[in-house]
Amino acid sequence: MEHALNYVLALILGYALGSIPFGLVATRLAGLGDVRAIGSGNIGATNVLRTGRRDLAALTLVLDAGKGALAVLLAHWLWGSEAAMVAGVAAFFGHVFPFTLGFKGGKGVATFLGILLALSWPLGLGFCVVWLVVAGITRYSSLSALVGALASPILAWFFSGPPMALTCLALALVILFTHRANISRLVGGTETKIGAPKAPPQAS
Repeated sequence: MEHALNYVLALILGYALGSIPFGLVATRLAGLGDVRAIGSGNIGATNVLRTGRRDLAALTLVLDAGKGALAVLLAHWLWGSEAAMVAGVAAFFGHVFPFTLGFKGGKGVATFLGILLALSWPLGLGFCVVWLVVAGITRYSSLSALVGALASPILAWFFSGPPMALTCLALALVILFTHRANISRLVGGTETKIGAPKAPPQAS
């Protein structure tokens, strides 16, 4: 019974932290309006970068990753390693489906990275390496995220074992879903590359 309560508390903690829309908050505080009105309409760091403010994009990346890591670390400290994984998954879903924005949030990549780093830093580092290699070759942030997400269950199997691999697989499938429009644009050759100028609004 105590373990079940701990998992519920970890879930609430993770979801609450994950639901904080740092990209939206940062751009509004900077006087740039609603970041959902530009580019892909997403609240993540890649779309914040399309405002021309690299500092805000970097801040959004750090904070979105940080909330995932914080959820894991707090839950681990309070309730142990299993609750930490529950909190991490909840933080991810909080970011993707935040109650603060009518359950329409970000695509989950930065928060996913923060969770990986907090649960298993070699796994998180492996994700970063894959992302950087693909981004360096293709200049597509979305493709880098997709390849990194799909590689994460394999990396997790070696670094952390089957439970973490299955968790990564589940979250990777969600990331594929949140990037479905990006996948269509990649196939059609219309996806925006890293460093490209601001784009007109398009469906996310």
